[in-house]
Amino acid sequence: MSSLAAVFAVFLRLGVTSFGGPIAHLAYFRDEFVARRRWESDSAYGELVALCQFLPGPASSQVGFAVGLRRAGLAGGLAAFAAFTLPSAALMVAAAASVDTVSGPVSAGVIDGLKIVAVAVVAHAVWGMARSLAPDRPRGTIALAAAVGVLLVGGPWAPVVAIAIAGIAGALWLREPDPAASVPAAARVTVDTAPPPSAGRRVGITALVVLVVVAAAAPVLARVTGNGAVALFDAFFRAGALVFGGGHVVLPLLESAVVEPGWVDAETFLAGYGAAQALPGPLFAFAGYLGALADVGPGGVAGAVIALLAIFLPGFLLLLAVLPVWAAVRRRPRATAAVGGASAAVVGILGAALYDPVFTTAIVRLDQFALALVCFGLLALWRCPAWVIVLLGAAAGAASGALVS
Repeated sequence: MSSLAAVFAVFLRLGVTSFGGPIAHLAYFRDEFVARRRWESDSAYGELVALCQFLPGPASSQVGFAVGLRRAGLAGGLAAFAAFTLPSAALMVAAAASVDTVSGPVSAGVIDGLKIVAVAVVAHAVWGMARSLAPDRPRGTIALAAAVGVLLVGGPWAPVVAIAIAGIAGALWLREPDPAASVPAAARVTVDTAPPPSAGRRVGITALVVLVVVAAAAPVLARVTGNGAVALFDAFFRAGALVFGGGHVVLPLLESAVVEPGWVDAETFLAGYGAAQALPGPLFAFAGYLGALADVGPGGVAGAVIALLAIFLPGFLLLLAVLPVWAAVRRRPRATAAVGGASAAVVGILGAALYDPVFTTAIVRLDQFALALVCFGLLALWRCPAWVIVLLGAAAGAASGALVS
């Protein structure tokens, strides 16, 4: 397969099997692209995750876009986005036609089983990333501090602040790479030798200009023209541009964008959110459901497409603009140490998310904890691919639901 076709095929499968929300998606990506395919090293992947966590937008989709960009250029980034988003977007448009199709104890059991799978997948990712990104006392301490801070402070800004503080701590505290120094290899902070993915400086500048122009022009055009499609685009573009902290954070922004003006009623909004929780792929695909049902714009598939493109666009434009700048500064000694600190913080942030919300929402009984342990063992000891674990968790959840009924 060509690189572009391989990117599309792999991300399409991930779009079908990646349940559990953005933190779980990052774990699925690491299993696929670091552990299995070796498309990324752990350090390069941790660097991408730290960068995308710091930027507004859908972090897991941005990481996927960057992986596709490195593998097959700009077309690869777009292929990764399209393939990863398509399954959930199509399902959300279908849910817009009938939001009550998923019901009953068996369906609820399947959803519970998939949540348990997310516990195992995230735990496996934290374990693997901790060994490579926080292998010594300084970085381990940064990871623990980030986990404690995120758990105690909470809120969408906590991961962003934790990464920023960890970057400063890394620049001040961690040792710069010096082969001549008598520093243990594990204590030396290094960056991956491969440069970060980038479409080039010209594309980055163009992306930044487009981002600024669209952000300024869309609300003006919506008000001047009174066009429903433009108003729909503007509402979802602003929501996508203001999100820090992942897909769940966008929900209050979307609620204020579509429920408050009366485009979608509150009951329909909440029903769609429930459906989005049960589906694989990015939670931002919820925008497709809202765009299809909104009272403004074309509605249906066309409305879904407008909403989806609008909500993802600002995050991708900003990523394209930032990557060339990051490529130019990342190899400087202080930047290298800052990357080490930020990457260690990513381990802590994922560890905090493993507890809340992943573990706390999925594990409430001993049999669920036992299933999570089995799934973790299959991943860590037997090297089973994640999609096998997804099928096992769904089957076990369905069986549990059938027994309850």
